[in-house]
Amino acid sequence: MQGRVRNAPVLMISSVHPTGFRGLYRDDADACAVYSEAAGIAQIIPRAVAVPADADDVVALVKWATREGVPLIPRGSGSSMAGGAIGDGVIVDLSRLNALHEIDVESRSVRCEPGVLRNAVDAAARKVALSFPVDPSSGAYCTVGGMASTNSSGAHTLRYGSMRPWVNALDCVFADGSRAEVRRGAPPPEVEPVRRFLGEADALVAAERHSPSRHAGVRKESSGYGLSVYTETGDLIDLLVGSEGTLALIVGLELKLTPAFAATASVLGAFDTLDAAVMAAGSARDAGASACELLDRTFLDVARGGGAHVPAPEHAEAVLLAEVEGNSVDECARLAAKLESAFLAAGATTVALALDLPTEEAMWELRHAASPILSRLDPALKSMQFIEDGCVPPANLADYVRGVRSALDARGIRGVIFGHAGDAHVHVNPLIDVRQPDWRARVDGLLADVTSLTSRLGGTLSGEHGDGRLRAPLLDRVWPTATLERFAAVKRAFDPDSLLNPGAKVPLPGERAVDRVKYDPALPALPPAARAALTEVERGRAYARFRLDLLAEAESNMERGR
Repeated sequence: MQGRVRNAPVLMISSVHPTGFRGLYRDDADACAVYSEAAGIAQIIPRAVAVPADADDVVALVKWATREGVPLIPRGSGSSMAGGAIGDGVIVDLSRLNALHEIDVESRSVRCEPGVLRNAVDAAARKVALSFPVDPSSGAYCTVGGMASTNSSGAHTLRYGSMRPWVNALDCVFADGSRAEVRRGAPPPEVEPVRRFLGEADALVAAERHSPSRHAGVRKESSGYGLSVYTETGDLIDLLVGSEGTLALIVGLELKLTPAFAATASVLGAFDTLDAAVMAAGSARDAGASACELLDRTFLDVARGGGAHVPAPEHAEAVLLAEVEGNSVDECARLAAKLESAFLAAGATTVALALDLPTEEAMWELRHAASPILSRLDPALKSMQFIEDGCVPPANLADYVRGVRSALDARGIRGVIFGHAGDAHVHVNPLIDVRQPDWRARVDGLLADVTSLTSRLGGTLSGEHGDGRLRAPLLDRVWPTATLERFAAVKRAFDPDSLLNPGAKVPLPGERAVDRVKYDPALPALPPAARAALTEVERGRAYARFRLDLLAEAESNMERGR
């Protein structure tokens, strides 16, 4: 076993404690406040926080919650964007279940607990010439349990796909407290929630074959339940991956690994038009590139304004950054030269190659330049990611980016646009001035504009981050009514009392997409120590830190400062 990390036992702090639960349980104001936010824009104060000691503890907690009718909101590191890691219930912090077992080289797989960080899995795999290729930009601090919950992906999805096919098995605790492994290719487990679902599965599958729950031509999808994939494979695991903790709590995983390539090379191309960049992205996809990222003019302007080096002409509308992989440096050089020719043929005005690791790292620094620059802007300008995960058919990418630009301009909002060009998957950071009295109306209007744009172009609202509570109330804008009814039927079968992450994936009656925004100056202030801990998380990207440890440090610092 590698790297099991456990804290010393902690004394129970709350006088109210779930029956049979051995872990840490707190319902004091400070603990609840420090779990009221995640990486997205929302804030919801939970009723309590539970930190299970092990998987059996999760079973005890779920059984108690079922008896008492208490909602449970599972979460890992809290790096999720769509509000699925916060809610009105008991937060279940699974980040302390973080055992990573030995790599099974023969089967190219590894077993682990849900709190293991993505980069830890990949680092262990690379020691035996394997890799875990699903690579969200938050890989240093996101958990694999959270990745499975949202069907996460990343820059290399272009070659390797999203999380779903890389999950061999899930160890699940269902809404009635039953626990079972769901394994790809194996019969479904004999537990009541699964039996209820299978009782309805024939009708759901028949409806799927008539009208599939997918957006035609979209390459990445983390919205809704994976009924379409389940209909094709018959594997229950394909339905559970991407279900955002609404059907079961994940307490263990078996992940698939792949041989690691020996070398990489990168190509940067600058383009005078979005259409040329989109054509080049298609060429990169056809040429077998493993990644192809888009940096829009809005991104380049912010990077230049913040002092970053931008190796592109001032008039460039977009930059593409592409990567190729190979078994040798020479092979990568040949692939990069092929990609260079494809970029030039598509209309690139500037092309640069990076054939060694230091040059590649310097080239990709541009991709990571925006976040630190945005954090140094006017403190009143808040980067609010509420239209940050749209994915459209590749042929519609240029129209989507132009439409987002137009929507930002119409609302008088500055924004940064970037994303995964090869998959036509776009992230947007609108910069909202919360000093303006109409800031909320601008947010609501921009969200409505871009949601309509996404629907009109045949896209999905979530390519990799999930629906959460942010997008669940908007799903009727991008999914047919019959599809939403099927999603609701899946939820009822697995969780008839709606106790597992209610409001995520399937909206609650009257739920708003943007409700309590954590940047809203009109919100009541959180307790000082909790606010200090959350500020450290946001500014220092400290999502991998245990929130209650950060809270204790903040309380200690405040005590010393008196």
